[in-house]
Parts: sequence; structure tokens; C-alpha cells
Amino acid sequence: MSSEDISHIVVIGGGQAGGHACKALRGAGYQGNLTVVTDEPHDFYERPPLSKGVITEGLSIPRLFTEESVAALEIDWRRPLRAVAIDREASEVVLDNGECLPYDRLLIATGSRPRLPVAEWGELSNVFTLRSWEDARRLKERFSESSRLGVIGGGWIGLEVAASARKLGLTVEVFECQSRLCERSVSLAVSEALAELHQERGVILHLGCQQLELTNQADGRVAIATSEKRCKPFDLVVVGTGVAFNLELAKEAGLVIEQGIVVDAVGRTSDPMIFAAGDVAQHPQLGLCLQSWAFAQNQAVVAAKGMLGEEVAYNEPAWLWSDQYGVNIQILGIPQKGAQEVVRKDVQGLVIFSLNEQGGLVQIVAFDHPRSIKLGKRWIASGRILNAVQLADSTFDLMSLR
Repeated sequence: MSSEDISHIVVIGGGQAGGHACKALRGAGYQGNLTVVTDEPHDFYERPPLSKGVITEGLSIPRLFTEESVAALEIDWRRPLRAVAIDREASEVVLDNGECLPYDRLLIATGSRPRLPVAEWGELSNVFTLRSWEDARRLKERFSESSRLGVIGGGWIGLEVAASARKLGLTVEVFECQSRLCERSVSLAVSEALAELHQERGVILHLGCQQLELTNQADGRVAIATSEKRCKPFDLVVVGTGVAFNLELAKEAGLVIEQGIVVDAVGRTSDPMIFAAGDVAQHPQLGLCLQSWAFAQNQAVVAAKGMLGEEVAYNEPAWLWSDQYGVNIQILGIPQKGAQEVVRKDVQGLVIFSLNEQGGLVQIVAFDHPRSIKLGKRWIASGRILNAVQLADSTFDLMSLR
């Protein structure tokens, strides 16, 4: 089927990946029917601000595009509705209201949902997760009337919520089952820098917590107990212990699944008529799913072009960022076991490099040092071999290695 024969494209998911895919489709000249199925009533919006400005300052919903821009996309919305099945033989998507949507191309951009280590925690009052605009709005309301916050999970979402709560003056304690913060995504030196950043602002860290137990008190507060201690009850608790990828549709449709939906560099799944983008799409080179603003946007653009027959390729390294206490933290690349850590601190900020045995860069984490990230992208792309002594020397000009 040529692009001229594509009369109906269906996008399942109204998040960042779905939004940028729709914009890319229209930008590439697609004039056919474009249907978006989403279980939220809102236009496309960004999630990173939810744990920051939305819950601290009450910012309005962080829309991806203006209302005029969304209107120009001429989307046939199906919201709030859920896709419950994909009939590949009939090339149809079945919705929870019984409607069947035919498609010539289908994009799965169903994202992820918060994962609760203990399902019963979801039934406790004053225990929250943060994923949607409604979640952030409710959390903002509760922050205004609370003084003590417990955060379960020392990953990125947990730390951002902790930083936002401290900005509002709440007492914050973080409980992490691993021995260090963000252990799965960064090196030891980065974890230590994150711990220092939060402890300097008064956050109490409980690391290596096992057998966490949450219980409601008679006054509505939540008690948190570990195998070693029981803490003073909290007014509210936020659980940020990772996500579960929304892969059910793809699995039931028989698509190839590993950690996520297996896609090629174009975003095509094991079914040539079906593409995937965002959290649920497995990075074509890294073989893992990335919860990344940049991946959701840029890989979705590639998938959109791929649906129209353009053989572009997504090959960007992992890149994500976080803002905590006004400090911008950028992470490029993924950690590698046994990598050499090189710490550099200068007047601009802190940079931590991870090098493989040959001296190639596998990850760079920069605290208020964006120029080093730009250099890191060049070094990774070119496979440049780096000198650890030079990198650690704060008087050495990194720009000389462009």
C-alpha cells in the first residue's frame, strides 16, 4: 500500500507521543482521516511539568500545542474512550463503547501507568500516585493542607515530588528499597550527588528499605513502617516506584513483545500496518523502553513518517532531564556495569562521566552544565576515545574536544 492509498490512520494514545505523531503526519502532507483514541478528555499535554510547576504553582494544564494548532490538525477525537482490542485481520480497533474503527495504519502510543508494589496501597486514603493532570491537580490541593509528606521511591518522579514539596515547606521523607537513589539509571557518583542535593534541603532519606508497610490511621494520616523502624505518620504519601507499560493491547493482538513492543528503526512493529511510539516502544538500538520526553517526541515523529512510507531511522541515544531545587540535571546515555566514573566540578556545575574500558563515553550526567551534554552527544555519535585525567581537570577546556 502506497501513501496515496492510506485514507485512515488511527492513533491510540493522547499523550506526547501521540500528539507529536499527529503533528508530524499533517506536517508531512497527510490529508486523510486522523482519529485519536484517548481515555482522557484533554488535548495533548506534557507530563514533566506535573511534578514541578503544576503541583507547586498551580500552573494550568501544560498543553503540547495551542488550541488553534490542535484544531488545524483536524483530528477525529474518540474521548474519553479506551481501545479494548485490535483486530488485525479486519484492520480494526474496537473501543469500549462497542465502536469499531477501521485503519490503514495504526499507531500504538498507549504510554504507561504508575506501578504499586502492593496493590492494597491503592485503596488507602491519602496515598497518591502521579501520572495524569487530574493526579497533579488533586496532589496540589492536598499539598496546601499538609505538613508531612512520605515519598515511596527514590527514582526521578519521587525525587521531583520531594523537591516540589520542600519548595512548599513540607517536611519530606523518602523511602527507597535500593541501596542508593536512581540506582537503575545512573552510576554511584550520581546517586551520591542526588542524595547530597536533597539532604542539603532537609529531605530525610531512608535507603535499603525492606518490607515497607503502609497503614491508615484513625485521623486519616498514613503510617509507614520498615523492617527496622516505624515513622511518625504522614499527612499524605506519594508512591513513585516506577511504571507498568500499557502493553495489553499489543500482547492480545499478537505483536512481538520483549520489554516493550519490538519496533524497527522506523517504528514498525511485527505487523507492517502497525507502528508504536513512546514509552511502549522498545528503543530499536538499546533494546529497552525509555520514559523520556525526548524519546516520546522524536521517535514518534519518525514513526509518523514511517507510516507514510518514508524510511527514516531513529538512532538517538537515551536522553532525559530533571529539575530539582532549581538545578537542571541532564542524563545522556545509559549506565554500564564496570564503567569508570570520572567526576568533574567547576564553576559552572557538576559533571559525571562514565567511560567503558576503551575510554568511550557510555553516560554523562550534568548538574547545571548543559554544554557538556551537547559535547557528549558528539562524542557518543563519533565513538570518541576520551582521557579520564583531562575530563576530571576543572581547568581543562572541554570545548577543545569538540
